[in-house]
Amino acid sequence: MGMTGITIQEASRTSGLSAHTLRYYERIGLVPEVGRDAAGHRSYTGADLAWLEFLTKLRRTGMPIADMCRYAELLRRGPETAAERRRILQEHRERVLERIAQLNGDLAVLDRKIDMYHEMESS
Repeated sequence: MGMTGITIQEASRTSGLSAHTLRYYERIGLVPEVGRDAAGHRSYTGADLAWLEFLTKLRRTGMPIADMCRYAELLRRGPETAAERRRILQEHRERVLERIAQLNGDLAVLDRKIDMYHEMESS
């Protein structure tokens, strides 16, 4: 079997995830078993990188690893799990929207304080 993708180091640079995280994600089943090259080294494909990009977005938006694993498990089971996968993403989306609203409120407080200091400095 020849090289069909990129090394774990290149996948790490591309994805922004450490090699340790990539191996961890594979070990817990979050990433399907990555193909191997002729020497037995991991060989990440474009599809693997696209999946890692999606996982990174889920993590960055605060989805717990357990929910990500559940989603990945459902995905592997096939199209009959589409409704449950959609539900997982919709529930996560609601939590993200709540967090954005919270952050917007916090940002407004910061903006008011900054404006107050600008006014003090102008006086």
